[in-house]
Amino acid sequence: MARQGQGRPAPSRRERVEQAWRAEARRAGNVARFQRPRQRKGLSGPALVYIICLGLLLGWYGPGWVDRIDLPRIDGPAQSAPADSLSADFGLCHSGGGTDCVVDGDTFWFRGDKYRIADIDTPETHGPRCAIEGALGARATRRLQMLMNEGPFSLESGDRETDRYGRNLRVVTREGQSIGDRLVAEGLARRWDGSRHPWC
Repeated sequence: MARQGQGRPAPSRRERVEQAWRAEARRAGNVARFQRPRQRKGLSGPALVYIICLGLLLGWYGPGWVDRIDLPRIDGPAQSAPADSLSADFGLCHSGGGTDCVVDGDTFWFRGDKYRIADIDTPETHGPRCAIEGALGARATRRLQMLMNEGPFSLESGDRETDRYGRNLRVVTREGQSIGDRLVAEGLARRWDGSRHPWC
């Protein structure tokens, strides 16, 4: 009597199932071979359609869609404006003010260059059209001298580097605030809109 375990090992459960399936197929007259179900690789149809639609939506609404989502923002340390580094002792040019001096309410000399304040227009002091303009222009000139001497300032470039007279066009700022805006607030200047307007 042969010992159990010698020879071919006993078939596994899967092999027994395959053998039973083949026997059933032969009895039914089918010659089909047993094949294991194939596992699909990649994305299924609905998932692929979903991803394509999502991509189209993101492309349609553009990169700005992230800004419309209310996400918490992490703010870094506040960056301060660059420190003002320019300074001089400004005099009045028409009374021997030296190389750093104020010509009128919107023009001055600084380190040998002539500057026109780009964001304002002030009354004329040289050839005013009326006494009111002359008086207001004199006040604007003295006030600009005071403001320029209050402390360090910066010169910021505007749309153009120079005007038709060769003067450097700059916005004068201190601590990020326009000095021209202070003259406007005090009624001694107007915001420059590209053309002069009468003061009389």
